[in-house]
Amino acid sequence: MHETRILIADDDENIRKSLSELLTGDGHYVLAVEDGYAAIEAIACDQWDLVILDVKMPKIDGLEVLKRIKESNSGADVIIITGYSTVENAVAVMKTGAADYIVKPFTPDEIRIRIRNIIDRRLITAENIYLRRELEERFKFENIIGKSKAMQEIFRLIEKVAPTDSTILIRGQSGTGKELIARAIHQHSLRKDEKFIAVDCGALPETLLESELFGHVKGSFTGAIVTKSGLLEVASGGTFFLDEIGDLSPGMQAKMLRVLQEKEFRQVGGVKNIKVDIRLVAATNQDLEMMIKKGMFREDLFYRINIVPIHLPPLRERQEDIPLFVDHFLKVYNERRNKRIKGFTPEALRMLIEFHWPGNVRELENIIDRMVIMSDSEIIDVEHVPIYIVGNRVCFKITAARTAAELKELKKHIRVEAVGNVEKAFLTEALRRNEWNVSKAARDVGMQRQNFQAMMRKHDIRP
Repeated sequence: MHETRILIADDDENIRKSLSELLTGDGHYVLAVEDGYAAIEAIACDQWDLVILDVKMPKIDGLEVLKRIKESNSGADVIIITGYSTVENAVAVMKTGAADYIVKPFTPDEIRIRIRNIIDRRLITAENIYLRRELEERFKFENIIGKSKAMQEIFRLIEKVAPTDSTILIRGQSGTGKELIARAIHQHSLRKDEKFIAVDCGALPETLLESELFGHVKGSFTGAIVTKSGLLEVASGGTFFLDEIGDLSPGMQAKMLRVLQEKEFRQVGGVKNIKVDIRLVAATNQDLEMMIKKGMFREDLFYRINIVPIHLPPLRERQEDIPLFVDHFLKVYNERRNKRIKGFTPEALRMLIEFHWPGNVRELENIIDRMVIMSDSEIIDVEHVPIYIVGNRVCFKITAARTAAELKELKKHIRVEAVGNVEKAFLTEALRRNEWNVSKAARDVGMQRQNFQAMMRKHDIRP
């Protein structure tokens, strides 16, 4: 942990000595000086986290030193020691920029508590700065993985629309990275220093979703024991990401339309209109136009959210991006799983590139994680690739036979392994299509349940 550097400036030798001993004993680095000019010189020559200043000192008083510290932009926090506890003095001290003040006489525990509070605030501030920088790097759209033509077009579109306040509709299959694109838009917008709030419309029942979005007043329904602000209100000034907007009920669609048109809403059980200023980014994996024809989605809401459409292609249409994802996720999970895997064999990588990836990038990430966990070698080979990806490929290492008997045995082994791979892929794919329900999978492929289960036992496949 970073050592806290504390500068003490007080003309009272006893206070300097007692504070130095106390704070040094607590593990801080301490320098004590006897007047304001010495403090100013120390600040100019070195970096300090905290300065403790007495108000009454010869030559130059503590408030003037505090003013000089703030003008120097040293970043040090200041505690003022004063013998006067009037409200006016306190206000004057805090207006000048002090982090805190303490009145003489004070106990060791009092000064410790004040210092601890300031250190905690500094740590939180430093952590927030670090996290903000990390987020800015993570969601900088230039760093979103994708060298394919389709992704490059998306990057150029983001660059154009992010600085505007236009409503954006991101369309694409589950797992293609719609929220990542939404966050990249936010990070490149004029609202990047404000909140980014994401809500998945399909993850909550309608009544709970309404309360989450709009908030509620106390007593508006059973369990509403306090008035609660909605996420729309919390996000005001920032970006609001409404994921899977196609799952909104007709009633919720009407309310969101009002938010977009009037920039206001009412809490559940409320009578007052609450004004909000949000930039809406919506996303869906559904065919909204077909839903409009079936009367399941409002046409007027569609036109409101589809001002700037962005279509994210499925991973199978971005095959040239797959090696980039594989390399990226390998680095991520090597670090997380404390492994040192160097890469993939050409055959294993080819299988990953040619697979259709129904779960898109999210599925690929999970598979790489699994292969990193299961591999005990430096190179991931075909044997580590999940059987449903291997499919009906005949994948094994062939050793040249030296005799006719060895050739006969090798051919038998090839037949057995090839059939085994085909059967495993057949079973796994049937189970995946039917959400790993054995009865449904057996009916789907036209087999008796008992025979299907027997083949599962043969290949040690468990749902």
